[in-house]
Amino acid sequence: MTGGAEGIGKAIVERVLRDGMNVLIADSDEEACKETLTELLPFGNVIAAVCDVSNEQDVGRAVASAIERFRRLDFLVCNAGIGSHGVPVTDLTLEQWRRVIDVNLTGCFLCAKHGAEHLRKTGGSIVNIASTRAIQSEANTEPYSASKGGIVALTHALAMSLGPQVRVNCISPGWIETRQWKKESKRSTPQLRAEDHAQHPAGRVGKPEDVASLVAYLASEEAGFITGQNFVVDGGMTRKMIYIE
Repeated sequence: MTGGAEGIGKAIVERVLRDGMNVLIADSDEEACKETLTELLPFGNVIAAVCDVSNEQDVGRAVASAIERFRRLDFLVCNAGIGSHGVPVTDLTLEQWRRVIDVNLTGCFLCAKHGAEHLRKTGGSIVNIASTRAIQSEANTEPYSASKGGIVALTHALAMSLGPQVRVNCISPGWIETRQWKKESKRSTPQLRAEDHAQHPAGRVGKPEDVASLVAYLASEEAGFITGQNFVVDGGMTRKMIYIE
């Protein structure tokens, strides 16, 4: 589980632990890893590895640690990601572009590369976490949007390459409020307005648990006929037609 120490990733870890899975959290934030281990150990067997998913050696070590501890790999969630901080494309450096692509997209590739043979042995599956930015954008989000669009395409490519032994799916969250799922030094109480909820056709802003429940389903045998798909979890926002009158 990459990016599992905070936010959506942490909620996914808690959910699958409650469902009886053993989990290795691979995250670049050592402080968050330690805090999350302390909080989630009561729910099940969980370990952590400090890992930069853009670094192939780090990814290889994380996968090896999971195999050493649990003797098998059944399910891989690629959730680690960073934003692009709203830099205009004319000011964006190649280094900034590459860093976002390397973490968000190349990280998914590396995890699949190093996890594939283990997943083939168990008939396992992969879930990649993209974003609704893969299908719609705000200004000055080119690296992030491109990386998330790449994840959607990588997902269906991997589904074809690794099937039928391994299923590969993708989830694209919309507005998911994660402030209460951050490490303690960054944790805060959400200050959501009525209009924040009301603008969603579902009537509310999303919660990390909304994504975690879908991840748990895609990991299950009940999802055995589902592969190569992108599931949008956004309260209906990407289906909402908006005009200024």
